[in-house]
Amino acid sequence: MRRVWIVVTLLLVTACSPTSSYVKGEVVSCESISQDKNFTGGISMDCLDRTDGARLGGLRGPMVVNVWGSWCGPCKEEMPILRSFYAKAKGKVALIGVDVEEATFDDGRLFVERNGITWPNLYDPDGRSRKYFGLGVPVTWFIDASGTVAFKKYGPFNSVEEIELDVAKYLGEK
Repeated sequence: MRRVWIVVTLLLVTACSPTSSYVKGEVVSCESISQDKNFTGGISMDCLDRTDGARLGGLRGPMVVNVWGSWCGPCKEEMPILRSFYAKAKGKVALIGVDVEEATFDDGRLFVERNGITWPNLYDPDGRSRKYFGLGVPVTWFIDASGTVAFKKYGPFNSVEEIELDVAKYLGEK
């Protein structure tokens, strides 16, 4: 009888404790993306919320642009780091995502919701941004106020401090 109580108690305790660090994200509008509205070159991309997005090349910072895909393991692993960075940098440095080469439109939307992403995301369904960002994900660009790409980071971030150091070094923001 005592073993039954121990088992029941353990089941109740573990059933009520959190099993993951799940944070719900939401697909947000790209209206807040800072860009030169007169810029006509570059690549036009829609927003993941199905509205007008932005023109790559017309983006104006200070801004961190993270290119990801729902099918990319390292992209998923760095999302908690990007979430922490965004919470600290919001209002000083913009964070924009670019979802690339999804099998379906909903794959990107589900990734955003399941990985706690709450910043604007552009959508590239057919790989046309490869000409701009190159091959491989994750890749992150640091864009200054004039629209110049100040730094390109290939591969995932390992810490929030790593992003913050790059932002300070290449964008002059703390």
